[in-house]
Amino acid sequence: MKYADIIVDISLEALNRVFQYIVPEILESKVRVGSQVMVPFGSGNRIIKGFVIGFSEKPDYAPDKLKEIYSIPKGSMVVESQMICLADWMCRMYGCTRIQALKTVLCVRRKIQGGTKKIYFLAVSREEAEAEMKKLSVQPRFASRAALLALFLDDREGKGITEDIMKKNVPPPMNALRTLIKHGWIEVREASDYRIPFLGVEDGKQVQLSREQQKAVEDICEDERMVHLLYGVTGSGKTEVYMQLIERTLMSGRQAIVLIPEISLTYQNIGRFRQRFGRRVSVMNSRMSEGERYDQYIQAKNGEIDIMIGPRSALFTPFPNPGLIIVDEEQDGAYKNDTTPKYHAVDVAVERMRLCGGKVVLGSATPSVVAYDRAVRGIYGLHLLKKRVAGGAAMAETCVVDLRNELKQKNYSIFSRKLQREMEVRLEKKEQILLFLNRRGYAGFISCRSCGHVIRCPHCDISMTLHKAEGNVLKCHYCGLTLPLPGNCPECGSGYIGAFGMGTQKVVEMLEKRFPQARILRADRDSMRRKNSSMEVFQAFSKGEADILVGTQMIVKGHDFPNVTLVGVLAADLSMFSGDYLAGERTFQLLTQAAGRAGRGEKPGLAVIQTYQPEHYAVTCAAAQDFEAFYSQEILYRQLMRYPPAGHMMAVIIEHEDEMTAREGSLLLAGVMAGKDVHILPPAEGFRAKEKDCYRKVIYIKSNEINGLIRSRERAQAFIRGEALFREINVQFDINPMNLY
Repeated sequence: MKYADIIVDISLEALNRVFQYIVPEILESKVRVGSQVMVPFGSGNRIIKGFVIGFSEKPDYAPDKLKEIYSIPKGSMVVESQMICLADWMCRMYGCTRIQALKTVLCVRRKIQGGTKKIYFLAVSREEAEAEMKKLSVQPRFASRAALLALFLDDREGKGITEDIMKKNVPPPMNALRTLIKHGWIEVREASDYRIPFLGVEDGKQVQLSREQQKAVEDICEDERMVHLLYGVTGSGKTEVYMQLIERTLMSGRQAIVLIPEISLTYQNIGRFRQRFGRRVSVMNSRMSEGERYDQYIQAKNGEIDIMIGPRSALFTPFPNPGLIIVDEEQDGAYKNDTTPKYHAVDVAVERMRLCGGKVVLGSATPSVVAYDRAVRGIYGLHLLKKRVAGGAAMAETCVVDLRNELKQKNYSIFSRKLQREMEVRLEKKEQILLFLNRRGYAGFISCRSCGHVIRCPHCDISMTLHKAEGNVLKCHYCGLTLPLPGNCPECGSGYIGAFGMGTQKVVEMLEKRFPQARILRADRDSMRRKNSSMEVFQAFSKGEADILVGTQMIVKGHDFPNVTLVGVLAADLSMFSGDYLAGERTFQLLTQAAGRAGRGEKPGLAVIQTYQPEHYAVTCAAAQDFEAFYSQEILYRQLMRYPPAGHMMAVIIEHEDEMTAREGSLLLAGVMAGKDVHILPPAEGFRAKEKDCYRKVIYIKSNEINGLIRSRERAQAFIRGEALFREINVQFDINPMNLY
């Protein structure tokens, strides 16, 4: 006999309440994970709807106390069923619990009651209303009533008229409205007053595609492959290709999701998509209120919108029939979820489209090595955009500055002589400048010049960062601890304590001294905590209200500022030696993306890359804007070391507040996970050996097949369940992104 685990309420509060039912023999071949079923519930055995989330061969209670599934409704593959199937896949692939997966895919926490608004409609036929309007219009004292009826007759789609529209068109309308309602000409209905997080221009703007763009659209539509890589240089018009693909998707009666890596990109994207598709577009992200997110969720589920834009959480929009998921800037690390389940949005997007029979389009000017490798091997479709479309604008010229030579010439400033000269020229011409430094705060660390002591977070194994603009405080960027800046060294008492390194706050301070006439904006996580603050900063810069924008990597992703003619990368080396096999790839991508922000309008652009390693192939290839040259060198390194895409890889993170316990747990797991189909590296300290008072050990496992990693993980999970030591040890399994297809 087979038993089904069923949830009878799809709200997140109810996910932990799972009920077991007997699967009748007649339904065994039809019931599967995700199936919508009708079950008897409660003492009165009323028949209600439920969803199957799993099966078991053994009952949790005496079989005679369990009830049978009553039936399967016809056509019951609803959106909840799709999302439960997706959660089941995530559970098996990423090794998370069923509840963790369900709470990820069913992303709205709870119902948030919204307001209502009154909408008015004709209560009679159009012929009757037209006759009455003509009768009233000849009498001046009834002019308002006649004008109101004329307004309703203009509503040919029958969507109704709100009081705001009436007040704009018929002064004063309310007395006339009450009279028309009283005599049965107009009726009033209540409708949900949805919270709309962003309003954009809606002018239905159409753009003529270039030959390259049109070919990409046609090829993607005609190619039977599910996943496609749109590889186009910065400014080549990938967004227009996206919109053409979305238009075709909507014409087929399906919906589309557009993933963006940063919330800061919302303003620019929602504006462009609203221009094209109007109110059919909405947005979902964590900066919105719970009520706003709930309203977008309900509108998507009810079919009132059909395009959703947002970061990775938008992937779980409950569209009834999604046909296209676009992942813009697919190479971005923000698509990897840091908490359990440690999913990658690209992999989950592909699985969701496999369930729905749709397509995934990955877009990038600097594709991930894994995605490009799959494309050149024919697993993904590959579509190229090699030319910029904005007035035939040429790619920005790139100049690499060796900071070692700057030191030899006694230039101790963060700004090289070349960059300072170019900034002076741009400021004189009233052109704009982007300065990129991938470190927020004022200084990277605080150190004593007498004894060498570095002030570190007592809870995490990292140095604390000085934030001068917030009152000379030290912050830990991992646990959030804030401490006052000490006047003396806490180790030796010396007064020779000072800030070393540099962050975006210090860059702004130096710019204010060097270019006092310049208007400067800063864009990083510290300056954009408020809701809509990123939209305000980028909107202000786009309107020309600042000359220089200083920021972290959020300023080099996808933004289009036509008057930016100079981009300065202040320290290209920050990402080059991070101890991660992806370090070279990330460096190349950031440098190329940064350079791509310059010269996107009619004026030529220049990118100045400052580095201590000008000969590194990530720098030379980025300066040449040559992705193929970078890929040809990087893939050799990956093949030599069996890193993705040359092999599959998983990290197992072991955390405990006692370092020796964490070490013992890691050694035990390494032994359990060993097998002929995997290669296990000895346990080592994690990238952050201590975080939030927990010590971290990591085990790296490589395999030629993804199933080898999954079997290894299952052995570890079975061992953990039966071992007392692991009751207090936190273990996370992190399968490397984009390894699954």
